[in-house]
Amino acid sequence: MEITTIGLDLAKSIFQVHGIDAEGKVAVRRSLRRSDVLMFFSKLEPCLVGIEACATAHHWAREIESSGHTVRLMPPAYVKPYVKRNKNDMADAEAICEAVMRPNMRFVAVKTAAQQSVLMLHRCRALLVRQRTMLANAIRAHLAELGIAMPKGIRTFLTAQSAPQNEGNDVPDLARRALEPMALSLIELGKRIRELEVDIVREHRANETSRRLETIPGFGVTSTAMAATVADPTAFKSGREFAAWLGLTPRENSSGGKQRLGGITKMGDGYLRTLLVVGATAVIRFAREEGSAKTAWIRKLMEKKPAKVVAVALANKMARIAWAIMTRGEVYRVIPA
Repeated sequence: MEITTIGLDLAKSIFQVHGIDAEGKVAVRRSLRRSDVLMFFSKLEPCLVGIEACATAHHWAREIESSGHTVRLMPPAYVKPYVKRNKNDMADAEAICEAVMRPNMRFVAVKTAAQQSVLMLHRCRALLVRQRTMLANAIRAHLAELGIAMPKGIRTFLTAQSAPQNEGNDVPDLARRALEPMALSLIELGKRIRELEVDIVREHRANETSRRLETIPGFGVTSTAMAATVADPTAFKSGREFAAWLGLTPRENSSGGKQRLGGITKMGDGYLRTLLVVGATAVIRFAREEGSAKTAWIRKLMEKKPAKVVAVALANKMARIAWAIMTRGEVYRVIPA
């Protein structure tokens, strides 16, 4: 029988395949070892392959597409309703095969290796920043037990590391030897973070889409992450849909014609949403100081809403502007009041 659609359930070692023919009858249902996956697809005629957008999904999508197949990635949350009864690899592969054929299914664009590399720069930097914060908080807590109050902020903290010794504070030698490795690790993490930031800036200058996104106030480092994450902005019908994909719209729980809106959904890429909210917070801080016509909308909204609510609203607006810039190939232009 000729296979037209395949559902592939990914794993670390054993992959599950569920294929059907044009009439919807099961044509193949088998397990594959990791080394046999590409050989299996190379022997098949071009068909539609559905995969959940999870770990290693983009890699396998690129490899299978090189054999002439059409690969569609789907969010796991959209595939879950098609799982029948118990969850196992066979049921998951069957659910993926059924979900990929739905006409209203939403798919994830396949990222290139270069786009994934840029995102790795961002994620590794974020991990190192968290580790540096953990070390700084640990050192600050230990010194507080000895009556030494370190200043807030990582920059002032680094400059004040030698303050206990210079000021003649009574720090026991044993405590000093215990904290010294942590202080050296803190300095080393700062160097690694700066190296990654240099690579991010270099990639930003080489990417046209990233340079256009940088023209949006409050974007900065978000531009490279946005350009690498959104492989195909035309997959979204509008900027509103793009903002909803990022989880920047209210969660709705309406029934009986009565609308109930809660907090934001927090769906989609959490790292990208965090960068947008942080950038919006910086814009709000400067809006309080400038008082120009460009920030009149922000100041008017802050008269009625808390600052954090305004930051999320501004992040939603920034996301819609970013979608327009990516789809139209333009730069940000300030509309006169």
